[in-house]
Amino acid sequence: MSSQPASSPASSNALLGVGFMLLGVFLFAVNDAMGKWLVSTYTVGQVLLLRSIAALIVVAPFVQREGWGRVIRPTRPRLQIARALGSTLEVGFFYWALSYLPLANVMTFYLAGPIYVTALSALILKERVGWVRWSAVLCGFVGVLVALGPDLVNAGWPALIAVGGSFCYALLMISTRILAKSGEVTLIAWQTSAALIAGMVLAPIGWVHPSTFDLGFLCLLGIVSMVAHVCVNRSLLIAPASVVVPYQYTLIVWAILFGVVLFGETPRVSLLLGAAIITASGVFIFLREQKLAVSTTASGAAAVSGAPDAVQIVDEATPH
Repeated sequence: MSSQPASSPASSNALLGVGFMLLGVFLFAVNDAMGKWLVSTYTVGQVLLLRSIAALIVVAPFVQREGWGRVIRPTRPRLQIARALGSTLEVGFFYWALSYLPLANVMTFYLAGPIYVTALSALILKERVGWVRWSAVLCGFVGVLVALGPDLVNAGWPALIAVGGSFCYALLMISTRILAKSGEVTLIAWQTSAALIAGMVLAPIGWVHPSTFDLGFLCLLGIVSMVAHVCVNRSLLIAPASVVVPYQYTLIVWAILFGVVLFGETPRVSLLLGAAIITASGVFIFLREQKLAVSTTASGAAAVSGAPDAVQIVDEATPH
């Protein structure tokens, strides 16, 4: 009777990937909590300016290695500019909403971004979305309405800013999908540069001279965000996306915890229920898309090899 090894390389990679994802999500939550604390004193323009300066300092060596000419003159420059503007709006709306709303509220609305992506992919990219995923999208929208709850009346336009920012985030992901071949360094450099320009324009309006301590935190925003991105990307490189991506939704747990501990916020029951619906819808859509992608790949391979079960696999890969 042979004994099986306690752990395989695949399972070890999966655990390491989950670890990197959890660390990256935690750092994003820390970054967001720092941002909320800072926008209570400083303007969104200042946050964008100093955060972007620090981020560009971190990105510069990677741009140097990639080649400045390749980064400055990318393919499809108009779409790059549109994506960079959308990214700036998304970040600006996020910090703007944080200056009025609890951290968990804003994060809940932004977690709906992947749900909007599915709907926008059908409209913009003409991708086929079956009734199962459309049903999940509809459930996600219901989750947003539940999460909004009294905010739509009490908070008014700040809640709409957060929802608008989440739509900008979805458009950012759509444009990133289109420009995927441009390279990660190029994409990050362009969106960071756009945020820097916006910060330079907006920062003089209502400028508050930061203390040395606060200046460090303002710059740390960009660095923490970049490290978080590295952790998430590393996670996706060493482990299957279907294993690690659902852990991104632990962000709402940290948002609620930081909101309670650091800012004395008490999440509403409707917010928690809406967050649960959004999370369930988002995870379902992602896993469904992963399953369809694997089935489509398998059907193509089977069709090429002339396997007798190719038709069956194609039927299973058809969006429902």
